[in-house]
Amino acid sequence: MTRRHLTLGHSPDPDDAFMFYALAKDKIDTGGWTFEHVLQDIQTLNDRALRGELDITAISIHAYPYVADTYALTSCGSSMGDGYGPMVVAQTPMSIEQLRGRTLAVPGERTTGFLALNLLLGKGTFRHVVILFDEILDAVAGGTVDAGLIIHEGQLTYHRHRLHKIVDLGAWWKQTTGLPLPLGGNCIRRALGPEAMAEVAGILRRSIEYSLAHRAEAVEHALQYARDMGRELADEFVGMYVNRWTLDYGSVGRQAVRHLLHRGREAGLVPACGEIDFVG
Repeated sequence: MTRRHLTLGHSPDPDDAFMFYALAKDKIDTGGWTFEHVLQDIQTLNDRALRGELDITAISIHAYPYVADTYALTSCGSSMGDGYGPMVVAQTPMSIEQLRGRTLAVPGERTTGFLALNLLLGKGTFRHVVILFDEILDAVAGGTVDAGLIIHEGQLTYHRHRLHKIVDLGAWWKQTTGLPLPLGGNCIRRALGPEAMAEVAGILRRSIEYSLAHRAEAVEHALQYARDMGRELADEFVGMYVNRWTLDYGSVGRQAVRHLLHRGREAGLVPACGEIDFVG
């Protein structure tokens, strides 16, 4: 059988490493498909998705409307902040209102955290500079910026820099809408065709299922990407973002994606993307 090669983009973070452990270590049958893992930060992956460079890629939900003609979301692979999520931190306590007019470090202009921050504060009410996500805590602690929007493991480690949480955007979103905040997902190139897209999405789901069923060994694999985190903290982080939502958005998760992008479009922050496809 001829094996078909696919590029698979994801972040070098514990949750993505955990999710794709079975694929990386040949733990499951992938049929006629082989996967080349491309590890890059989420902003870079968002940019590459705009250019249609990868067959499958992790993507910020904020970025999806910009690539919807080229990619469809897979039903599995989501990262949901169910009452928690990206945070804004600063050297000193301040109110949410005091963030307006300040300079904030952000990990990318098409990250979902940046979209949520604009929905909270209002478009154009603050200044921002784009900094690699793993350099933001140092920038805030060093006084380079007034505050920082942190994603990934920074949500669990910011206190080590003696910083203060100003707002948890996932908590704010849950309180405001009653929905989880859909941070990221996986998308697959439409040009593969419906049958192949569904087949590959099924393989991705089996990888996630394997890791959840073999948690200890999958976490051990993920530890190599756990910056500033020991095993216990890495396991906690993985549990936050690889869970039942990751196996399938479900009706609530799908509603959350549609509502976030609808709110973003109404606020002039994202373009319309029509009906959202979920493959698999």
